[in-house]
Amino acid sequence: MKITILGTGTSQGIPVIGCDCKVCTSDNPKDKRLRVSVHVHTNSNLNLLIDCSPDLRQQFLANGIQDVDAVLVTHEHNDHIIGLDDVRPINFRQGAELPLYAMPRVINDIKERFKYVFKDNPYPGAPRIDPHIIDSDILNVKGQKITCIEIMHGRLPILSYRIDDFAYVTDIKTIDDQEKQKLFGLKVLIISTLRLEKHFSHMNLEESLALIEELKPEKAYLTHMGHMLGTHEELLETLPKGVFPAYDGLVLHI
Repeated sequence: MKITILGTGTSQGIPVIGCDCKVCTSDNPKDKRLRVSVHVHTNSNLNLLIDCSPDLRQQFLANGIQDVDAVLVTHEHNDHIIGLDDVRPINFRQGAELPLYAMPRVINDIKERFKYVFKDNPYPGAPRIDPHIIDSDILNVKGQKITCIEIMHGRLPILSYRIDDFAYVTDIKTIDDQEKQKLFGLKVLIISTLRLEKHFSHMNLEESLALIEELKPEKAYLTHMGHMLGTHEELLETLPKGVFPAYDGLVLHI
C-alpha cells in the first residue's frame, strides 16, 4: 500500500492569512500545510481519495496524482469537500463517473452545495459523480474491504476509514469503546491533532497521544495541525517514539 499525504493543515491552512507567528513565517517547507486530503493506492491496485480539500488541484499536481477509483468522504465541512470540482480531469481521463461514498447526511449536503453536478441535464463540463450512501460498517469498493469507524467531531458524528492495516482518523474529538475496537492492530495510523490547548470539537496533542498509546499502532502520524501546535522540528523533538508529525507530500509504504 502506498499512502500519499496531500495536506496536513486545518481549515485555514498554514500559513494563515495575516498571521506572522513562527509557524506561519517558517522557511521550512514542512511547515507549509495545505488542507487535509490523502490518496491511498491499495494492495489490490485501487486508488482511493479520502476527502476533497480546497487545495486538491494543487495537491494532485504536486504529487503526480492522476487516478482515483473512488472518493471516501469523512464529513461535510468545507475543508473536506469543497475541492470536489477538481476531480473533473479524473473523469475525463478515466471516461467514467467517480463513485463517492459518504453518510446520508453528507450526501444530501453535497447534492445541495453542488447542485450543478446533480441536475437532470448537467453542464457537459461538470464533474461526473456517482453518490453511494454508507449505511454499514463495512464497504466493498471494487473488491477492497473498507471498515467505517464512527467518531465524534464535537457533537457531529463523522467517519474515519480503515483499509487493511492503515487507518485515517481526522477531526476527532471522541470515540466510543465499540468503535475503538476497529482501530487495534494497525501498522499506520494517521490522526488529527489541532493544537496544544483543548478545543471543543478537536483533540489536542495530549488527547491524541493518549489515544495513540491506547491503540498502539506500529507508527502514528499527526495531521490536521494548526499553527498553534508548533513547528515541524519542535514536534519532532517532543513526540514519543513511533509518533511523527506528518507533512504535505509525505509518502508512506505498508
